[in-house]
Amino acid sequence: MNDVEARAWAACYFDSSVMGRLDRLVEIVTAENQRQNLIARSTVKAMWARHIVDSLQLLLLAPTGTWLDIGTGAGFPGLAVAAADPDRVMILAAPRRLRADHLRDAARRLGLTRVTVVTDKVEGLREKAAIISARAVGRVGALFASAGHCADDHTVWLLPKGRNTREEVAEARRKWHGVFHVEPSITNSESAIVVARNVRRR
Repeated sequence: MNDVEARAWAACYFDSSVMGRLDRLVEIVTAENQRQNLIARSTVKAMWARHIVDSLQLLLLAPTGTWLDIGTGAGFPGLAVAAADPDRVMILAAPRRLRADHLRDAARRLGLTRVTVVTDKVEGLREKAAIISARAVGRVGALFASAGHCADDHTVWLLPKGRNTREEVAEARRKWHGVFHVEPSITNSESAIVVARNVRRR
């Protein structure tokens, strides 16, 4: 999927107000990337495909409820999801102060009043979430271990992964019970999304 195709895909699912916020998010991240290294420079011109739609596709797999995004960094997937679904309570965990400051400023400029940014690692959080996501943060089993205290039996984990997805799921199954599904990514044929429910330690 190229950038033109990605923006067209988003326009099929979201109205003009959402598209306006997403366009503004692209502008904000592009500008901030000049100040701090938020995303690889090679992906700036492919922002819609590599970051925006790669994040938005998670909404198609998500139930209602509070969403916790671990290691949000530049704003993906958490800030993109919040821009598309502004009524949802969104908690963004970003341990680096400069990145947390960027997320707070971006949320304010986008008018996202239900976004909370926590400058801490997920281990320091105590909130429970209906959805937990993490993009390019850690291996599946490690994420269950670090964020399991924020989940309950009904929490859905949405974890975008690369070409080693099935290997990571197999590794996690050795220590974790649960219902695991691998969903193909719509943006990259070599990527996938791990969808997990009822996760608990063996």
